[in-house]
Amino acid sequence: MDADDIEEMQRKRQERLAGTTELRTFSAPKDALQEVIGDEEVNPFQGARPSKIISERESDYHQRRLNRELSPERVDPFKKKHSSEARSYREVMKHQDLDRERHEVEIELKKRERERKRPNEDSNDQPEKKQRGERQSWEDPKMTESSRASKWDDAPAESAKKSKWDDAPTEPVKKSKWDEAPVSDETPKTGSRWSETPVQADGATPKRSRWGETPVGVAGLQTPTAEQLAQMTPKEQQQAKAVHEANWRNRFLSDEDLNTMIPVRGYTILEPPQGYVPIQTPARKLTATPTPMVQGFDMPEDVAPDGFGAAIPFIAGVDGLNYFKAEDAKHFASLMEEKDEMQLSMDEIKERKIMRLLLKIKNGQPHTRKQAMRQITDGARLFGPQALFNQILPLLMSPTLEDQERHLLVKVIDRVMFKLDDLVRPFVHKILVVIEPMLIDEDFYTRAEGREIISNLAKAAGLATMISNMRPDIDHVDEYVRNTTSRAFAVVAGALGIPALLPFLKAVCRSTKSWQARHTGAKIIQQIAILMGAAILPHLRGLVEAIAQGLEDEQQKVRTMTALAIAALAEASFPYGIESFDPVIDPLKKGLRRHRGKPLAAFFKAVGYIIPLFGPEDSNRNTREIMTSLVDQFETNDPEMKKIVLKVLTQCVGTEGLDIKYLKQDILPKFFREFWIRSMALDRRNYKQLVETTVALAQKVGVSTIVSEIVDGLKDESEPYRRVVVEAIEAIVKQLGSADMDDRLVELLLDGLLFAFQEQTQQDSSFLNGFGTVVNALGERVRMYLPQICSTILWRLNNKSANVRQQSADLISQTADVMKVCGEEKLMGQMGVVLYEYLGEEFPEVLGSIIRALKAIVNNIGMPNMTPPIKDLLPRLTPILKNRHEKVQEHTVDLVGRIADRGAEFVSAREWMRICFELLEMLKAPRRGIRRSAINTFGYIAKAIGPQDVLTTLLNNLKVQERQMRVCTTIAIAIVAETCGPFTIMPALMNEYRVPEMNVQNGVLKSFAFLFEYIGEMSKDYIYAASTILEDALMDRDMVHRQTACTAVKHMALGVVGLGFEDILLHMLNLIWPNVLETSPHIINSVIEALDGLRVGLGPCAIFQYTMQGLFHPARRVRQIYWKIYNNIYVGHQDAMVAFYPRVESTERNDFSRWELDTFI
Repeated sequence: MDADDIEEMQRKRQERLAGTTELRTFSAPKDALQEVIGDEEVNPFQGARPSKIISERESDYHQRRLNRELSPERVDPFKKKHSSEARSYREVMKHQDLDRERHEVEIELKKRERERKRPNEDSNDQPEKKQRGERQSWEDPKMTESSRASKWDDAPAESAKKSKWDDAPTEPVKKSKWDEAPVSDETPKTGSRWSETPVQADGATPKRSRWGETPVGVAGLQTPTAEQLAQMTPKEQQQAKAVHEANWRNRFLSDEDLNTMIPVRGYTILEPPQGYVPIQTPARKLTATPTPMVQGFDMPEDVAPDGFGAAIPFIAGVDGLNYFKAEDAKHFASLMEEKDEMQLSMDEIKERKIMRLLLKIKNGQPHTRKQAMRQITDGARLFGPQALFNQILPLLMSPTLEDQERHLLVKVIDRVMFKLDDLVRPFVHKILVVIEPMLIDEDFYTRAEGREIISNLAKAAGLATMISNMRPDIDHVDEYVRNTTSRAFAVVAGALGIPALLPFLKAVCRSTKSWQARHTGAKIIQQIAILMGAAILPHLRGLVEAIAQGLEDEQQKVRTMTALAIAALAEASFPYGIESFDPVIDPLKKGLRRHRGKPLAAFFKAVGYIIPLFGPEDSNRNTREIMTSLVDQFETNDPEMKKIVLKVLTQCVGTEGLDIKYLKQDILPKFFREFWIRSMALDRRNYKQLVETTVALAQKVGVSTIVSEIVDGLKDESEPYRRVVVEAIEAIVKQLGSADMDDRLVELLLDGLLFAFQEQTQQDSSFLNGFGTVVNALGERVRMYLPQICSTILWRLNNKSANVRQQSADLISQTADVMKVCGEEKLMGQMGVVLYEYLGEEFPEVLGSIIRALKAIVNNIGMPNMTPPIKDLLPRLTPILKNRHEKVQEHTVDLVGRIADRGAEFVSAREWMRICFELLEMLKAPRRGIRRSAINTFGYIAKAIGPQDVLTTLLNNLKVQERQMRVCTTIAIAIVAETCGPFTIMPALMNEYRVPEMNVQNGVLKSFAFLFEYIGEMSKDYIYAASTILEDALMDRDMVHRQTACTAVKHMALGVVGLGFEDILLHMLNLIWPNVLETSPHIINSVIEALDGLRVGLGPCAIFQYTMQGLFHPARRVRQIYWKIYNNIYVGHQDAMVAFYPRVESTERNDFSRWELDTFI
């Protein structure tokens, strides 16, 4: 409690005693209200969904891109003329040196400032103070007045404020907030902040809370300009917008407004009384009630004032905008000002046109955006690079840029660069400043887009220009700039070739000017290896020699980065190129003994990736040398180091250099002691690597050796540790089997797996999959343990927890195959009866698992031996088909289909028809697997009871409105035709086509398309029968009819290739060909596919003769589709077309005769 609080309490106490105060309101205390309200706006849904604005979801490191400036354009050394503002390479390097010196000076000044502010702990009076019992500063007589001054005071030393416990001065240094004079003469200021009068924005009174403020205007209650709008916060913009709307609604009606509301004739305009002055004070205007815009129910027009995000302002020459943000006013401010273009210069006109096009691309609707993109691309050389990039690049540097806007603007840059070609050279650095941050974006597609832009830029500007523009950033003081530059150099190397860039990289890696350059050089080579992969093999020796000296550099960061670069090179070149790494093997071994911490981890990583490249002899020697250092790091506590040690151990064990005896005696004991601990199970990345390393060791020393060491962990108290053990055993058994396990180990393993399975508390499939894998791998060796396993399952099926019941049912699915192998059909029958009784399960997840277990038992025990019998089981499954849960639907339909396929005779035809009606609803299922199973089940049922009844049900389903159901129904009809023969289906289908309903006819045509696709060569028996329907469809006015018929003709033509049906195929070609000029993309695709099928069935000659008629048509649209058909013919039958090209008359200079084609035998 300070002096102000004490003074305030005394004043309130005196007022209460005097009776001068009264209780104004019943309310909560001010502190409680302040705690609830807060001084800042809080969005409760913040973070619920990712923001579209890029900068809002970026980390602080990624946001450093906004600190970079778009430097002036650079001098193009290949041209004599250049801009007066362009900077040469010498000027850029000089500016870079100045920036570096400035940075070093700032660091030194900050260091001195910290040293100056640091208290002198070794002063002589410290022991004395402790001996005197820690006297306070105001008790120490040695303290001067200036030394007692607070560090927060801004006053000079001679007028420093004394301690508040000293004698009160004649004038108080700091007044109490309650001693201030009232703001207004009319109303005295009370102690509550709720009664304060709002102050104009020009005032200096700070804002207290957004709840206690009245919206006020900006700059005299007028609409802010674009410059003011860009400088305002979103909250101020909202307030200004509200004030502007209120002023607009309460404005004085003009004569024009009155003429639109009141007839002109029959009314007299009265003069206002003498002395009348309208009230125009801002305070009264703010409190006035807004007049309603409309009376009654009406759709009001958008009357929001211009300049704000709610309304799209009128901009001459810009139409079709989706939105216009407040931030756009900053970039497109000149477009919002109406100017006479006749008075503007050519450069200004060009600038305004570019801005219009960019605004359409950025904020426009799709058709507007596409048109503007074409205009700016076609006119790129006319606009010039300077005018274009001066408008595009600042937009990309905007802090409010969104993903879609960035994608569109980057696409503009790509297309503009293609048109400008070498004119882009002076602006290479500007483009790189904008595009390089995309190389480290979290989104994969954004990184790919950035690489594509830089690759095209390098091809357009050339290697010399790219190096001259990126060289100053190699040793930049900011690590962010160096990081992005190294990635950009890797992209340039991929675009222009490593040999072109390799001499420059060697010079950079051996630079003596700064260690940052050497560090960046090593990082460039690392990124090249990551980006290009095995493509570095031809240049591997040169890249390794370029960075070999970095392993012995004086700077630790350079050594670390060099080791990481070598690791990336070795990983990319696996399994080749060991001879290229000869210069770095000895320095890497020395580094393992010299370094600690992160540098040691980098050296281990490099050695780990080089070890697999050695041959057997070299691998043995080098692996033994590094294993000593590697084993010493088993005891480290650093998670990253643990991960790298495990990875290196995996790589070393995978070679032929380590013998089994050495591993068992020297490596395994310490490995299990240091890594198989509970703490490793809590880090997901590390425990995945631990499992991988354990599997590699098991491949070397055997399954029983490893499993016997970790099997006790199956009964550990920690569930995460048990999960790691189960996953490791599952991976080992899946890869290596269980042949070398003895009976005692099998007993311990199954006992531990049962314990781990029963004790799991989280819904995780690791224990279930592990149990199933081990049991299936053991095979007949599990026979003696099956009764115990089954009794455990049956006991857990009665558990009240749904998760426990689901796990038990899933375990039956996993062990059903093993029961069959062991000959335990009787045990499976008992399990089937128990599961049959649990078909009334209320939880859908558990019910799905039970049906899945029943399906596994039915598959293994067979239909005749199934208990309960199939005739009792299927009626219980029919009502379950109505369940809408995806898991239940999938397994139920699959089980019903299996019964229909193998045991249809056990069920009556009436029951199968009931199931058919239920399966129709399955065709609406969202999951494709359910729809596929239902369609196949129709085929099985039709095979069992005959196609007539099933076909009637399916044909009636063609009349529904849902397209998905109709499509699935047509597929089911085709499958029934394939199963029972097309002759059983086609008469009914052709008769159904006579129904004058569009959906039914389209469904029949689609059924024919699928039917011809499925029956293949059987089409030859039905091609003439189906020709009449296809003729009618190909001449129908409905495009969907023709489209579907084209698909049917394609499959029909592919089915009868070489069978002598060219006459009917040529007839179909005559009906299809007029459709080549259709404009719908769907029908065009179907026509092209049908022509491809006919090309295969008829040969290229017939199609080519038709195509020749339109290849040189005067209309571009006609030529376009004809050349598309010709290209398909050329790709498919290039050699066969030689004989069918038209004859060309020979000229005096050229002889076009092909005599060999005129030869007859």
